[in-house]
Amino acid sequence: MRSTEDPGFVIREHQYFVYILTNWNNRVMYVGMTNNLVRRLHEHRTHAVKGFTEKYNVHKLVYFEETADVHVAMAREKEIKKWRREKKNALVIQANPEWCDLGNELGLHANPSVNSTRM
Repeated sequence: MRSTEDPGFVIREHQYFVYILTNWNNRVMYVGMTNNLVRRLHEHRTHAVKGFTEKYNVHKLVYFEETADVHVAMAREKEIKKWRREKKNALVIQANPEWCDLGNELGLHANPSVNSTRM
């Protein structure tokens, strides 16, 4: 094990994100966690991973929070997933009252072919 005094020792800062996605009309909600929000959002939007978000066309990022601790992120994801819909809505509204797609701020614009498929 390396010591912090070792010149080869590098402290790595990690980022973990807990995020909420919705579909086009904000009726379907998905809570997830990732260490790379831009990559994960791209995967959701391109349907690279089969599952809930692909089935219900959930790809609009409406909320996210960041932490450096993976255990905190996992616990927070589980906590939010247990909440009733009203409490999740309040969390989104507090940070993003217009329910704007925050993916645009990250440089990811919705894929037109994905947007045109409404369920």
